[in-house]
Amino acid sequence: MKEPTLGNPQETIAVLQKYNFAFQKKFGQNFLIDPRVLEKIIKAAEITEDDCVLEIGPGIGTMTQHLACAAKKVIAVEIDRALIPILQDTLSGWDNVKIINEDVMKVDLAKLAEEENGGKPLKVVANLPYYITTPIIMGLFENHVPLKSITVMVQKEVADRMQVGPGTKDYGALSLAVQYYAKPYIVANVPPNCFMPRPKVGSAVIRLERYEEPPVKVKDEKLMFRIIRASFNQRRKTLANGLKNSAELDFTKEEIAAAIAGIGKEPGVRGETLTLEEFARLADELSRD
Repeated sequence: MKEPTLGNPQETIAVLQKYNFAFQKKFGQNFLIDPRVLEKIIKAAEITEDDCVLEIGPGIGTMTQHLACAAKKVIAVEIDRALIPILQDTLSGWDNVKIINEDVMKVDLAKLAEEENGGKPLKVVANLPYYITTPIIMGLFENHVPLKSITVMVQKEVADRMQVGPGTKDYGALSLAVQYYAKPYIVANVPPNCFMPRPKVGSAVIRLERYEEPPVKVKDEKLMFRIIRASFNQRRKTLANGLKNSAELDFTKEEIAAAIAGIGKEPGVRGETLTLEEFARLADELSRD
């Protein structure tokens, strides 16, 4: 098996020029050109030769080469058709890589895990386009794709949002959703000069270790997340008003007031002060089964 050949600016430029590749703004393409950051991602993802890795957005195959050297198998899902011939070239030395030209949001990943890894949990590694980070991560969790961990490069402020607690300005629906499914920790901060083209914002590598069982018990998971979204949709409003004004919920003012009192909170409490456990209890109070 070959050693990785990609990972620095000169090699990336050579590949892009060879194929006359033009960056597509609509796909949010920023290719990593720092070998040290690549090594940190591989190390943080704890890839072993028993692992099947799902890579979302492989680009020209820079990280894919490193993953292929460490893992049993790599499934690389790339939306941009123009990158497929480049990937077929840059990954030709590795027979344990499967390239899929598809929008990852439209792929049945649970079925893919079954076909490619016998239903055993995948490890997800990705340098995610910033505009679609949250839908991809939430899609992986909410669709109950068998996952061991997700190690991703994301916008720095999104990484911060995933790991903060109640009462902070970055705390919101994403924080609670991620922390319900996984234990998050930031592995490294990555400056714009580690990418081509340079993004306008800083990035961070975050690892999300999937819980076998969520840290809180709740009767109706979907109801809890509807309540969480409603409580953060209008941050300046009280929790009661947020729930009452939500198109996703149909509780009366009295039911909401009784539920808030039932978890020991004052009528004027704001959603951003509640913990994940308190949101679970609130959902149980409002559950009609």
